[in-house]
Formats: sequence, C-alpha cells, structure tokens
Amino acid sequence: MKDKVILITGGTSGIGLALAEEFGKNQARIAFTGRDKDRCLETENGLRQKGIEAIGIVADAASENDQYRAVAETINRYGRLDILVNNAGISMRALFHELDLGVFKKVMETNFYGTVYASKAALPWIMRSKGSIVGISSVAGFKGLPGRTAYSASKFAMEGFLESLETELLKKGVHVLVACPGFTASRIRENALTKDGKPQSESPREEEKMMQPGEVARLIYKAVEGRKRRLVMSREGKLSFWLNKFFPAFVMRKVYQTMAAEPGSGLEPL
Repeated sequence: MKDKVILITGGTSGIGLALAEEFGKNQARIAFTGRDKDRCLETENGLRQKGIEAIGIVADAASENDQYRAVAETINRYGRLDILVNNAGISMRALFHELDLGVFKKVMETNFYGTVYASKAALPWIMRSKGSIVGISSVAGFKGLPGRTAYSASKFAMEGFLESLETELLKKGVHVLVACPGFTASRIRENALTKDGKPQSESPREEEKMMQPGEVARLIYKAVEGRKRRLVMSREGKLSFWLNKFFPAFVMRKVYQTMAAEPGSGLEPL
C-alpha cells in the first residue's frame, strides 16, 4: 500500500476513521470526507500526528456535486486515486408502517446514491490505476432486518450495484469488494433516524460486546490487499449468509427474535 491513494467517505469516526488509520500506518496516503468542518480538521490533525499523510474534505455523501468535488480535491492533492471506500452511511430504526418516507429517502440518498455518486466520480481514476472500489455493506445487505427497512433496502441496492459494476469491469482489472461487518461499536446507532427523522440518541445494543472498528479495518485492509470479492466478518453474519441460502424461513424467525429483543423495537414476541 506504500504511496497508494485512498479516498474514504465518512472518515471522521467509527469504521471510516479506523480505515484511515489502518491504511495510513501501512504508508498509504489518505483522503477522507465528512460533513462537519471542525471534525474533518480535528481528524486530519490527529492522523498527521500519527505520521499519516491525510487530507480532510468537507462533503455530504448524499450530494452528487460534493462527491465529484471530493474526488477532484483528492486528485489535485495527490495526482492519483487507487482505492475508493464507500463507507459513509446512516441507519434508521422504526417500523415501516409508522415511518415517514422522508427518512426512507434520506437513508437511500446517503447509503445507496452516495455510493453511486462517489463510484461514478472515482471510476476513471480507479480504472487508470487498476485499483479497488469497496462498499461497506452489512448483514442487512443480504438479510432484511425488521425495523430497518430503509437501511436494509439501501444495502441490498448497494450490493446489487457493486455486483453489476464488478461484472462490467471484468476486463478492466478493477477490483470490487463488498465488506459486511457484524454489529460494530460506532456512532451509527446513536445517530440512527427514528420514524420522524430525529436521531435516537442512544444505542439499543451493548456496544462494548460488538466488533471494534479497528478489528473491522484490519480485516478490510487484508481483503483489499488480497483483492477479495466478498468479506463477511462476524460469526453470526457468516451463519446468516449460508443458512439463509438453504433455510430462509428458519433464519427469518431467528432474525425477528433477535431484533424483537432490542428495547423499544416495537416488534411483538413470536
């Protein structure tokens, strides 16, 4: 990864920040985006203090113009782009029949269209370097989760888009990776949108028992280095992925029971 240029969307916290640190310590040059100017500056300074060459770019993943500008600023700074990590994302937590559809649209715009915009902007440079496009998906990208309809839809759509893109690029030497962490300790559940679009402010899960961002980043780094196509990380995720192929009804019931156990889920026990 020495001197490779990595653009990470949503790089000021959680998995995105851990990826910046992981690739950076392996001598890659980092560009990352975030919506908050102060947090971008703080993150940039923190990475540089660790000896990592980094630039923070204020950009909203849901904005097509911002994504093109983020790629342009990366090229202006480093002159190339080798790896795009589509990490920026938001979640939601509400039953669909109670959900304001504006929340659904916002999640799709950030998680799905954000990936489309960034990939479109970066693709000419990735093709030139025969580099990698990475999508940070989820178990929710291959198994629909109750109370997470918009989030699951956005991740299913992301995976379908990246699979189609990967097939188109078979003769171009471009690597495409779909990475599916398990539940990971981050701010995503605190910022998850409720039925009326307000952040829920606290996680319904025990964050300390989840995967840690650094662990996720190391696994993704190795998968990019090895040019793997799919990475499912947690034991529960791997079980769900394979069991769902052969016993979908059983997996559906287990998923329902798991999600219904969350405080305030709104789901009735089976």
